[in-house]
Formats: sequence, structure tokens, C-alpha cells
Amino acid sequence: MSDLYDDIMMDHIKNARNYRNLNDPTRHAEGINPLCGDRFSLFVRLDRDIISDLGFQCECCGISMASASMMTELLKGKSKSEADLAIDEFKKFITGNTQRFRYGGDLHAVFKTLAKFPSRVNCASLGWKTLEAALDGKTEVTV
Repeated sequence: MSDLYDDIMMDHIKNARNYRNLNDPTRHAEGINPLCGDRFSLFVRLDRDIISDLGFQCECCGISMASASMMTELLKGKSKSEADLAIDEFKKFITGNTQRFRYGGDLHAVFKTLAKFPSRVNCASLGWKTLEAALDGKTEVTV
């Protein structure tokens, strides 16, 4: 497994941030990747336009888990419009449609893993696309 995940990825897999259900979320969406069977439940609490809390639970691979963990850390406390921009930039970056991801942080570990295993893009995207669906008022998404 060390060929696939570096120390940062392993930390987010073993100690996923915000891996929990939220009481009384204002938005909730379910995400599925039918090719690998990953399933996500994503919970958002919006206060006005701010993501005041964010949580997820999943039956998923390590890439999905780590990417979602990093996403929740990055976007908690951000406005919906800031989250929409970050989600869009993340999708463009991992599909090669832009060379720059300005949010940095631990997410570069996901990008390094995807450089070695590009077929796992949907794994890394599932949490992000599920959050996007929730923020758009949708209740489910398939990647």
C-alpha cells in the first residue's frame, strides 16, 4: 500500500477529518461510484451562505476517504460561492484542464497519487461531486 499512499494520505485515511453524521444538516446528498462501489453520505450545515459544519460517512477506498477528509478541512467555514469555486478548480485540476490548484495544503498528496494512478480520478472526485450536489440542493449524484 505504500506504493499507492504517502504519509499524508495515510493520515487522512486513518484519521479522517469530519468523518461523522451531522445532527440537523441543512443539506444532505448521497454519492455513488458504481464502477468501484464507493458510497458517500455528505452532510452540510449552511448558516446563511457559510458552510458552518460539514461531515461525511462512506464505504469507500482510501483515495475517496482522504480526498473527502481534506475537502472538509479546506471548505468548512467558507462561503457557498468560495466552495463552488474550489470544487470547480479541483475538478479542472484533476482532469488536467488547468495546471494550478491554488488551495494547496494536503490535497497535493491526492494529486501525487492520481499522477501515479490516473484511473482513480472518480475516487478522488466522489466527495467533491457529492458536496457540489448538496450545495446545489440535489440529494444524489453518480460519478
